[in-house]
Amino acid sequence: MTQQDNSTYLLGDRSVRRLGYGAMQLAGPGVFGPPRDPDAARAVLREAVALGVDHIDTSDFYGPHVTNRLIREALHPYSDGLSIVTKIGARRDDRGNWLLADSAAELEQAVHDNLRNLGLEQLDVVNFRSMLDVHGPVEGSLARQVEALARLRERGLVRHVGLSNVTMKQVEEAQGIVPIACVQNMYNLVHRSDDGMIDALARQGIAYVPFFPLGGFSPLQSGALSDVAQRLAATPMQVAIAWLLQRSPNILLIPGTSSLAHLRENLAATSLVLDADALAELEAIAGVAA
Repeated sequence: MTQQDNSTYLLGDRSVRRLGYGAMQLAGPGVFGPPRDPDAARAVLREAVALGVDHIDTSDFYGPHVTNRLIREALHPYSDGLSIVTKIGARRDDRGNWLLADSAAELEQAVHDNLRNLGLEQLDVVNFRSMLDVHGPVEGSLARQVEALARLRERGLVRHVGLSNVTMKQVEEAQGIVPIACVQNMYNLVHRSDDGMIDALARQGIAYVPFFPLGGFSPLQSGALSDVAQRLAATPMQVAIAWLLQRSPNILLIPGTSSLAHLRENLAATSLVLDADALAELEAIAGVAA
């Protein structure tokens, strides 16, 4: 299967629109417990799909179980063209703490939990989320965990395997075990440590899925972005999304929101084209002092 146009990219063996939706914010505060308004959360999911979103990112440890059940309630039975991507490797305790859960038995249980709560017989893509350091990628072998996912893929429970919070060395190690469909790491206009990885994955036709498009900006950087956005008659989030879409064709985005208005604003960013002057101004933001 070949790539189609710049508005879509392959996620595994399926071409999806490059702007998807991340369900994390549909859970309660701290991604724990139910949302204040479950009906509003379901309405956001339905509107996202109605507006053309065909790639939803979720996890059974959001809530836990909350976002997956909301997705099932709102969208099941799913349309043939909808890709649902989940992630495993962690769990929550009864106080909402994030705990490591990456033994073979825990990974298999997580896959079964995702299948049950989403109402699926096979998961489109499962990202293994490295918890070697919750704050960012660090080196260390992930072979044991990837091998466990490869076995679940062989059994037909998982269609494609992805990785999250990883280094390029870990991606290469994993590729020696199983095909990798995507990598999900933190990356945005000012956090650019994955520039080389994005380009390397693009050469291989592999999707890169950044999270936190506005995460970690200093106040001065945020102010500079707001100035650019005001000049372009757009929101800072729209400009951040547009920059990521223009950064590389293999970038798939999953901005999340629990607001219908913000959902529509985010999706409208696909029509925002940044000219050379705007791109130069945005590139300069990364160098703005904290």
